[in-house]
Amino acid sequence: MKGNSSSAKQLTDHDHYKAPSEPSIRKVPPKRKKRRKSQAFQEAMTGYFFLAPALILLGVFLLYPMGAAFYYSFTDFYILKPDDISFIGFENFSYIWQDAQFRQAFWNTVYFSVIVVPVQLAVALGLALLINKKIKFRVFFRTAFFSPVVMSLVVVSILWTFMYNPNEGLINQLLGVIGISPQPFLTSPDQAMNSIIVMSVWQGAGFQMMIFLAGLQNIPNHLYEAADIDGATSWQKFLHVTLPGLKNIALFIFITISIAAFKLLVQPMIMTQGGPLGSTKSLVYHIYETGFNYRDVGYASAMAVVFTMIVLTITIIQRVLIREERG
Repeated sequence: MKGNSSSAKQLTDHDHYKAPSEPSIRKVPPKRKKRRKSQAFQEAMTGYFFLAPALILLGVFLLYPMGAAFYYSFTDFYILKPDDISFIGFENFSYIWQDAQFRQAFWNTVYFSVIVVPVQLAVALGLALLINKKIKFRVFFRTAFFSPVVMSLVVVSILWTFMYNPNEGLINQLLGVIGISPQPFLTSPDQAMNSIIVMSVWQGAGFQMMIFLAGLQNIPNHLYEAADIDGATSWQKFLHVTLPGLKNIALFIFITISIAAFKLLVQPMIMTQGGPLGSTKSLVYHIYETGFNYRDVGYASAMAVVFTMIVLTITIIQRVLIREERG
């Protein structure tokens, strides 16, 4: 009887059990929903309003010229006959590989880039390491090294043209003091490009120096302290602490210098006008000269398209290599 009573009690509890009720979903009133949509629309329109000036400038000064250059590259557009344009297909592109000046300008640009990129990178790193130490007149040296960056490249090119003067230039005067005979510099096909490289490194290294300096100051001091405890030399600390700490910054600087090097224009235009014997004519200067001096816009556009493809390919290769390094 007692067991029957317990079963009856359980049955009674089960019968009286009630499942917890699910939380009710609060419905948003239609007016509030409409107000939220209106607010989101206003925020989106505000964003587009602030983006509009940049998008307009990007379209006018970048996208439209790129599209126009691509279109003109398939035409015989001569700038003095703007109404007489004919579609000539790939004729401009086929002529590029027969153009000796294009090949010379291409190899001049490659030579300039291959030399100036590692040299400028090394000089910038060396200057950053120098002024990162607690030395006297550190602020003065920092200002002196950075000052060429804020000067116009045209002005710098004119100043160095005077300094490179074979007869009365400052550099030959200094070389004479140490017993070295005067050098032709910009008037020699063998020295002209190297002279431009020296000037370009001097002018641009200060900017990369400041980026390296910021990276050096972000390396934790306890890493150097741990290296000191382990008895590491200065060179070992540089190899195993400083360089790994600057790896990402060095890759960024490497890409920016490479892109800037391929855009070489102002220095040969101001200092040598592409001479002597075309030894300093860069690819961009050759495109400029063809388009504006010779007024052959169709052919200049074709060279610009090829140049863009070359720079784009190099940039993609660099990004892939950097991604593999990070992976």
